[in-house]
Amino acid sequence: MSRIEPKPGIMDIDLYVGGTSKIEGVSDVVKLSSNENPFGCSDAVKKAFSKAGHGLHRYPSTDHAELRAAIADVHALDAERIICGVGSDEVLQFVTQAYAGVGDEVIYTEHGFSMYPILAKMVGATGVVVPERDRRVDVDAILKACTKKTKIVFIANPGNPTGTMLGPKEVARLADGLPEGAILVHDGAYTEYVGGADGGAALVDARQNVLMTRTFSKIYGLGGLRIGWGYGTKEIIDVLNRVRQPFNLSTVQLEVAEAAVRDQAWVQKCRDDNTRLRAWLSDALADSGVASDESCANFILARFDSQEEAETCDDYLKTQGLIVRRVAGYGLPNCLRITVGDEPSCRRVAHAIGQFKAGAT
Repeated sequence: MSRIEPKPGIMDIDLYVGGTSKIEGVSDVVKLSSNENPFGCSDAVKKAFSKAGHGLHRYPSTDHAELRAAIADVHALDAERIICGVGSDEVLQFVTQAYAGVGDEVIYTEHGFSMYPILAKMVGATGVVVPERDRRVDVDAILKACTKKTKIVFIANPGNPTGTMLGPKEVARLADGLPEGAILVHDGAYTEYVGGADGGAALVDARQNVLMTRTFSKIYGLGGLRIGWGYGTKEIIDVLNRVRQPFNLSTVQLEVAEAAVRDQAWVQKCRDDNTRLRAWLSDALADSGVASDESCANFILARFDSQEEAETCDDYLKTQGLIVRRVAGYGLPNCLRITVGDEPSCRRVAHAIGQFKAGAT
């Protein structure tokens, strides 16, 4: 009897490892490793969550019409061109499933989100890794890497784990320079942390080859529910809906996300607090001799002198009950990604790193 084998590329996928939330033998732990909103979701969202519990015996809608209408209303978009998914990750999966396969190429940058190579391998496509320039997406390098086989180009903007961001003109230049038949996927999971940013919406409206994605997991404080969405041309969204499971989002997800997107006062408050605390934390780390690029997200990429120093600092932080994220897997072995927490958390991690750099270990 022949052995049952998965498709080529599946077993090459390394299992995703999320940020840890516990430290053995240490109490009073602060988790700053998963870019979660330290303030959680708003009271309006909690109320919607409680109310949704009364309808758990009912199937959810298959067209997500009310949530799409709310998103469209808040962001001045066309509801017919919005698709919703189990986190923005699922929308990224839809576009990869629909537009790439064996013999095709999927481009992403060297420090890009770790799901991009996983998605390429999942469909049997060839992943093409493009270098960044000083931890920033390099448009010229991406365009140079494009071939007739290029089907998808992924960029996270702002980037994860770098926190750096391309301006609209550079993103437009990238979209305009892609080969015919290729799609630019503008992954805007951290868009809400940038005041005035549209996440690529204007780019989508002006072109036929761009899909933007957004999430409720970050600033909306709904990482535990996994809700995301995408916006593209009618043609692209029609294709993606053909690979989407009809009941991919539950009633709870739909109703809670609608309440969240309509509570923009909470979004503004969280953005203001993050901007203030991010600047404070960056300055405090710089005072301790730890550099970082200007971040446009809810985390800071702290740069140390070597991989050894970064790992030793991480070990020390664990003894202090502080969990941050090593990012050697993103090609940044001398860095630690630190989520911007609430004020006590920021002060605590800054103090601990200052002690570490002063030789307290």
